[in-house]
Amino acid sequence: MPIRPVRVGELDVLRDIERAAGLCFRDVGMPEIADDEPFPVEVLAEYQADGRAWAASDGADAPIAYLIWDPVDGNVHIEQVSVHPDHAGRRIGRSLLEQVARLAAADGVPALTLTTFVKVPWNAPYYLRCGFRCLDESDLTPGLRAIRRREAEHGLDRWPRTAMRRDL
Repeated sequence: MPIRPVRVGELDVLRDIERAAGLCFRDVGMPEIADDEPFPVEVLAEYQADGRAWAASDGADAPIAYLIWDPVDGNVHIEQVSVHPDHAGRRIGRSLLEQVARLAAADGVPALTLTTFVKVPWNAPYYLRCGFRCLDESDLTPGLRAIRRREAEHGLDRWPRTAMRRDL
């Protein structure tokens, strides 16, 4: 599965991937998450221009999954990973995580972090299998605390959430 930087002309495709991937949240009683709009193209363009957007592509070199990240407290914070449901279950999300982990480790970054839903099978349980661990409130860095506050303001704390870390 080729993994490469996202190209400028693919930003609308990323939004379509996220919308399709989000539909499965309806199946676990989270329709608000399923209906949540992806980042606007302008925001995705910032990730792409900064080299913080990666895509897994199909045989025609079209994106079928993507990952974007932010620098947070000296770590690489995974902001979003989305795999189109037509390609789910093939370790594509894990391949994207591994690519970013390799790059981060090569740059001397100590860890990957993310925030996610605790009880959604393809969220916290999945990331545990990918080598992440849940952080206690006392382990949160200032940047992770700020992210969790923004998530709460956005209404995401209606469902249990956690911050996670994977040491590199």
